[in-house]
Amino acid sequence: MQKHIKSLLERNAYVIAVFITLAIAYLSLTNPSNIAIPIKVKNLDKFLHASAYGVLTLSWLFALRNYKKYQLVIIPIFLYGILMEFLQGWLTINREKDIFDVLANSTGILLGMLIFTRIYKVVQKKL
Repeated sequence: MQKHIKSLLERNAYVIAVFITLAIAYLSLTNPSNIAIPIKVKNLDKFLHASAYGVLTLSWLFALRNYKKYQLVIIPIFLYGILMEFLQGWLTINREKDIFDVLANSTGILLGMLIFTRIYKVVQKKL
């Protein structure tokens, strides 16, 4: 069963990464009042930005499965985050671009890369 799930994830890694990318675009350009978050925490949106971009980074790194070419993932995701911020300012009336969101996105990207690096090294030792 575990091998079947692993095989399924490996075969669909690009699909999963594209889905996560599109989901982040949708959530970035949607009216935030339509998204119910029951927890009231100061700067929760920055934590959500970092988490989303960390997961996005992990998904693309796993899809490409190449630790040595991580720049092919990191730079486009960083630019994607900047693009989403500009689109929020241009296309939406209830969102605005925020440099601190870009900083939170960058933090998530770095965390995603660090997590992937740790996982990659552990897997390489087992092989």
